[in-house]
Amino acid sequence: MLVLSRKVGQQIVMADGLITLTVVKVRGNTVRLGIAAPDDVSVDRHEVYLSKARERTAPKPGG
Repeated sequence: MLVLSRKVGQQIVMADGLITLTVVKVRGNTVRLGIAAPDDVSVDRHEVYLSKARERTAPKPGG
Protein backbone atom coordinates (compact mmCIF):
# COMPACT_ATOMS: atom_id res chain seq x y z
CA MET A 1 0.00 0.00 0.00
CA LEU A 2 1.30 3.42 -0.93
CA VAL A 3 0.69 6.00 1.81
CA LEU A 4 0.88 9.70 0.90
CA SER A 5 0.43 12.87 2.92
CA ARG A 6 -1.45 15.74 1.31
CA LYS A 7 -2.83 19.08 2.48
CA VAL A 8 -6.18 20.67 1.63
CA GLY A 9 -6.23 21.59 -2.05
CA GLN A 10 -3.45 19.18 -2.98
CA GLN A 11 -4.03 16.30 -5.37
CA ILE A 12 -2.99 12.76 -6.14
CA VAL A 13 -3.05 11.69 -9.78
CA MET A 14 -3.59 8.06 -10.83
CA ALA A 15 -3.94 5.98 -13.98
CA ASP A 16 -1.69 8.23 -16.08
CA GLY A 17 -3.79 11.32 -15.24
CA LEU A 18 -7.22 9.76 -15.82
CA ILE A 19 -8.14 9.85 -12.12
CA THR A 20 -7.51 12.78 -9.78
CA LEU A 21 -8.10 12.69 -6.05
CA THR A 22 -8.26 16.10 -4.32
CA VAL A 23 -8.23 16.74 -0.57
CA VAL A 24 -11.19 19.13 -0.21
CA LYS A 25 -11.51 19.45 3.56
CA VAL A 26 -10.08 18.03 6.78
CA ARG A 27 -12.07 18.37 9.99
CA GLY A 28 -11.01 16.38 13.03
CA ASN A 29 -10.70 12.77 11.93
CA THR A 30 -12.83 13.24 8.81
CA VAL A 31 -11.37 13.91 5.37
CA ARG A 32 -13.51 15.09 2.45
CA LEU A 33 -12.16 13.95 -0.91
CA GLY A 34 -13.05 14.98 -4.43
CA ILE A 35 -12.56 12.36 -7.12
CA ALA A 36 -12.51 13.09 -10.84
CA ALA A 37 -12.64 9.96 -12.98
CA PRO A 38 -13.98 8.92 -16.38
CA ASP A 39 -17.65 7.92 -16.46
CA ASP A 40 -16.75 4.28 -17.08
CA VAL A 41 -14.75 4.09 -13.82
CA SER A 42 -16.82 3.11 -10.79
CA VAL A 43 -16.00 5.04 -7.61
CA ASP A 44 -17.67 3.86 -4.38
CA ARG A 45 -17.11 3.98 -0.65
CA HIS A 46 -15.79 0.60 0.54
CA GLU A 47 -19.06 -0.39 2.24
CA VAL A 48 -21.05 0.39 -0.93
CA TYR A 49 -18.59 -1.64 -3.00
CA LEU A 50 -18.99 -4.62 -0.65
CA SER A 51 -22.79 -4.34 -0.78
CA LYS A 52 -22.75 -4.31 -4.59
CA ALA A 53 -20.39 -7.30 -4.62
CA ARG A 54 -22.75 -9.26 -2.35
CA GLU A 55 -25.68 -8.43 -4.65
CA ARG A 56 -23.73 -9.64 -7.70
CA THR A 57 -22.87 -12.97 -6.09
CA ALA A 58 -26.20 -13.62 -4.34
CA PRO A 59 -28.30 -16.39 -5.89
CA LYS A 60 -31.18 -15.13 -7.99
CA PRO A 61 -34.69 -16.00 -6.75
CA GLY A 62 -36.01 -19.03 -8.60
CA GLY A 63 -32.63 -19.65 -10.20
